[in-house]
Amino acid sequence: MLARPTRAFPGTMFYLKGSALLAVLPIIVVLVVYAEGVYQLFRHFEQRHLSITTTPFTLVGLALSIFLGFRNNACYDRWWEARKLWGAQINNTRTTARLLLNLVRSADHAEEVRAFQKEMVYRVIAYTHALRLHLRQQLTRMDAEVGPFLPADEMAALHHESNVPNAIAQRMGDRLMEAYDRGWIHVMHVPTLQDTLTRFLDIQGGCERIKNTPVPLSYTMLTHRIVAVYCAALPFGLVDTVGKATPLVVAIVSFAFLGLDAVGSQIEDPFEEDPNDLPLHQISRMIEINLKQRLGEKDLPAAIQPVDGILL
Repeated sequence: MLARPTRAFPGTMFYLKGSALLAVLPIIVVLVVYAEGVYQLFRHFEQRHLSITTTPFTLVGLALSIFLGFRNNACYDRWWEARKLWGAQINNTRTTARLLLNLVRSADHAEEVRAFQKEMVYRVIAYTHALRLHLRQQLTRMDAEVGPFLPADEMAALHHESNVPNAIAQRMGDRLMEAYDRGWIHVMHVPTLQDTLTRFLDIQGGCERIKNTPVPLSYTMLTHRIVAVYCAALPFGLVDTVGKATPLVVAIVSFAFLGLDAVGSQIEDPFEEDPNDLPLHQISRMIEINLKQRLGEKDLPAAIQPVDGILL
C-alpha cells in the first residue's frame, strides 16, 4: 500500500507511484502512434470514406463508463472487505491475548501457566503470519517467519499441512482443552476462549473467499475487449472533427477508459504486494509487537517501514 502520499489537488496529478498511468502508458503510446497514422492516412490519401460519425462513440462511451464503474465498485468492495477482515484480525488477536492472560489461572502451577500463556500468545502471532503467507502464496517463507513462534516438532508437522493457519488454530484449540483438563481454565470460560478461535477461522474463511473467487474471467475479458475495440476505432470517429489533434484526444479518452480498467484489475486481489494492495506484512508485524508487549517482552522487532514509499 502507498504510504500516505499527498491527496491534495493538484499534487495527486503528478504522483506516479501506484498510478494506473504507469500500467497503461505503453498501450496509450501505441494508440497515439496508431491515431497519428490514421490522421496521416486521411490527410495525404483523403480516405474520408473510412470516417465514422461520433454518435456510436458517444453511446458506447456512456455505456462503457457505467460498465467500468460497476466493475470498479465490485473490485473496491473486495478490497474494502479484505481490509475489514484484517481489522477484525487485529482486534481478535488482542482480545485472545487478553483472555489468555486473564482467564488462564492456577495458584499451584504459576510458572507452568505463565509458560502456557506465552506459548499460546506466540501461537496467535504464528497464526497471523501464517495467514498472511497463506493468502500471498508464500509458503516457502513459513519456516523463517512462523517457525520462531512454534515448537520445532510442531513446525515440522506443519510441512505436511495444505492449510497451515487452520492447523495452527486446531492446535490452539487442543491446547486450550488440555489446560481445561488440568484445571487452569474455568468451565464457564472455555466457550469464551473457543469463540475467539472460531472468529479467527471466520476471518480466514472470508479472506479465502475473496482470494479464491476473483471477478469472473468472462466479465473481465468482455471489459478488455470492448475497451480495446473502442480505443482502436476512436481515431476514425475523431479525425474528421479534430484533425491533427486526433492523437491527443485519443490519448486523453483512452487513458480514461484504460485507466479505469487498470484500477479495477490492480485492487481485484487485495492480498498481493502491488502498491495498492493491503499492507499485510506491516499489519502482521504490528500484531506481533502488540502481543509481545502484552507478555512484557522488551526485545521487540522494528515496525515495518515503507520501502520506496510502499508498505508491504
